[in-house]
Amino acid sequence: MENKVSKEIFNPVQDNIKKLAELFPTVVKDGQVDFEALKQELGQVEEVGKEKYELTWPGKTLAKQLALTDVVGKTLKYVPEESKNPDTTENLYIEGDNLEVLKLLRNSYYGKIKMIYIDPPYNTGNDFIYKDDFKKLKEESDKEEGELDENGERLIKNQRSSARFHSNWLNMMYPRLKVAKDLLSDDGVIFISIDDNEVANLRKICDEIFGEENFVGEIIRKTKSMTGDKNTGFNLQHESLVCYAKIIENVFLEGEEKDFDAYDNPDNDPNGDWVSADPSAKSGGPSLYFEIINPYTGKIDLPPKGRYWAFSKETLSEYIKNGKIVFKKRHSNNERGFIFKRYKNELKSYRNPVNSLDFVENSYMNQNGTKELRELMKGEFFPNPKPLNFIKKVIFYSTSKDSIILDFFSGSATTAHAVMQLNAEDGGKRKFIMVQLPEPCPEDSEAYKAGFKTIADIGKERIRRAGEKIKEEFKDKEWIDDLDIGFKVFKVAETNIRWNDEVFDGEQITLSESALSVKDALDFNPGFTDIDVVYEIMLRHRDFPLTSKIEKLTNIGNRTYMFADSVVVCLEETITSDIVDKIASLEPKPIKIIFRDSAFDDDISLKLNILHRLDTQIKLFNQGKDQTYRVEFI
Repeated sequence: MENKVSKEIFNPVQDNIKKLAELFPTVVKDGQVDFEALKQELGQVEEVGKEKYELTWPGKTLAKQLALTDVVGKTLKYVPEESKNPDTTENLYIEGDNLEVLKLLRNSYYGKIKMIYIDPPYNTGNDFIYKDDFKKLKEESDKEEGELDENGERLIKNQRSSARFHSNWLNMMYPRLKVAKDLLSDDGVIFISIDDNEVANLRKICDEIFGEENFVGEIIRKTKSMTGDKNTGFNLQHESLVCYAKIIENVFLEGEEKDFDAYDNPDNDPNGDWVSADPSAKSGGPSLYFEIINPYTGKIDLPPKGRYWAFSKETLSEYIKNGKIVFKKRHSNNERGFIFKRYKNELKSYRNPVNSLDFVENSYMNQNGTKELRELMKGEFFPNPKPLNFIKKVIFYSTSKDSIILDFFSGSATTAHAVMQLNAEDGGKRKFIMVQLPEPCPEDSEAYKAGFKTIADIGKERIRRAGEKIKEEFKDKEWIDDLDIGFKVFKVAETNIRWNDEVFDGEQITLSESALSVKDALDFNPGFTDIDVVYEIMLRHRDFPLTSKIEKLTNIGNRTYMFADSVVVCLEETITSDIVDKIASLEPKPIKIIFRDSAFDDDISLKLNILHRLDTQIKLFNQGKDQTYRVEFI
């Protein structure tokens, strides 16, 4: 059977069924889940009651379905003219509906994102929120209920007077968080800025999506100084930063570096610097409560009242032998008769834990973010951006120097700015992915008058200016020449490929209108480029980031490409023996080769002969050894 490039980007349902089959082989039969068998595997022999603890709202079922529905007929179109340093950068800026973008990224970045930060609409009654198109799930009921306008606008103003005020916001957030979880690495975390309007509901849906056990904590950030008290006598000056882990056992957040001034090594201990520490513990048992007698002075020590030693008698002997416990030859009556050493090299981390009150200083208030952006952009173009040092610290707390950071409500792109700034400070190689809907700037706004038509335009320009400013500020750093201040721009677009199961409703392909060759008009949609097709095919492969190298193989033909040194995409309209021989001789050896079906002119014999020749030539160039590779067709 001939292999076809999949029309689907990512099928989460089939992926989940596959995982279920790995856990419980007996419950998946012919691709279908036997739910009765699954309940038995989970120990639920009897019928489970219908009532259970959960948050529910109108539209929740559809929101769940939306998260599990693949994005069809869409792709990401590369925009080189808006990109910066595209040949070397590993950063991305993507314009489009963030739910579609997250789904489109699922193959390329599944389990690869170390940290997600988002600053979604807070649902204050004046926010614009995404209104997702449920038409495929729910026909036209949204229009009938007045939830969508006739043009299917992606943003609506969610006013408190709406009967579905909280439901609208939850329906927007649920599928996005659900898909985002797939992108997180097993040691990854997500941070979400939110205020008191929806913090309770956000915690509930995150408990459901990420698991209540994976809640890391809630950090407080001071946002403003004293203001009006809304006639309640209560003054609210903060908002929350909610954090969840993918798998909490794999996560360890680290704050600022610890103070090691107290550590020293006056006795030349071979274990290195140490500090005198408390040898007692607040919990224990009878075996951890015993006398310790100083052999020089005869002083007897017991644990403080209500506490126990942090070691057993057997461990005490070992500690004395290796120098971790040292008896004093002289001491006062009130002193302990021994020193219990804590070595610097025993510390799990040289950095302090993250404090839930780390961001209560005035330097983290919104006004600082506004000032920073105003000075960089020379104008008031975006309301209340987050302060740079706030986002930078969150990234520092939760990533390593080579992590990928995602922000899918990127706004003015503070997160991208913070990534570049932190890399400049510590020589890191962190990468960012920014996602932003090209939301129009009001025509009477300062931003529009300055030439920024959309919020995405503001974000891209901020990254350009911030990168240059950072390189100048840190020009004396030894790693500054390698600092990545570029980004590749992609935009959500209609598919480039005319999938062979599509129905065109009588559409006539007119060469004079399309300016395409006959085969191109049959295979691709007007406005495509070969690079567009290569990127669309890349999206259908696991583990190839969109920053992967694409090489045009000019020695083979004018329309043959290879991405990530792994997959050949041959878009030549005719396949010859010479093309096949050159593909077979490639180094490194490709793991997949993709041809156009139309290149064989419906000649089955020609296709079989070409495939046979390809296999023979690959073995020849591989000195007779078998090589695993796959051939697919579009």
